[in-house]
Amino acid sequence: MRRRQVLLFLAGAGVIIIGLVAAGWSGGYRLNLTPSEPLGLWRIEVLSREVAVGDLVFICPPANDTFEGARQRGYLRWGSCIGGFAPLIKTVAAIARQRVEIGDQVVIDGRPIEASSVRTRDGKGRVLVPYAGGIVPPGYLFLHSSFESSYDSRYFGPVPDAGILGLARPVFTFDP
Repeated sequence: MRRRQVLLFLAGAGVIIIGLVAAGWSGGYRLNLTPSEPLGLWRIEVLSREVAVGDLVFICPPANDTFEGARQRGYLRWGSCIGGFAPLIKTVAAIARQRVEIGDQVVIDGRPIEASSVRTRDGKGRVLVPYAGGIVPPGYLFLHSSFESSYDSRYFGPVPDAGILGLARPVFTFDP
């Protein structure tokens, strides 16, 4: 009898947890477990205007060899985007027709971007090849994170703006 009560309790708790996760997911809530932005609970807010420089967005990376290689290196997690990637939380640093220069740091339209040093090796000593720079094409965005070890457009270049899920809004977050 006692064993049956425990099993019923565990089953009920499991159903409640699954229900809460499903409700949160469908409501646009996501957990961020990467240090590029504060850890914790975030919400995807519908973007009802054109994306702008400075917007913090949730964006799905394109399903291509560059991002598959990044996942294999451990830079990206599995998730709900096409190709099985988790959405990224990044700041839009440049939009179409802006010039991006990559040297020791990122320069956009002649202005250096704060906290944008470019590394030649990752935390495990593997070679990182930075983006060559150039004009951001129409329909693309150059993304940035101020976290020094972030994998962002410094390395993968501009990404299609079609991957935007919405603005990233912190709900309950903390910096470790």
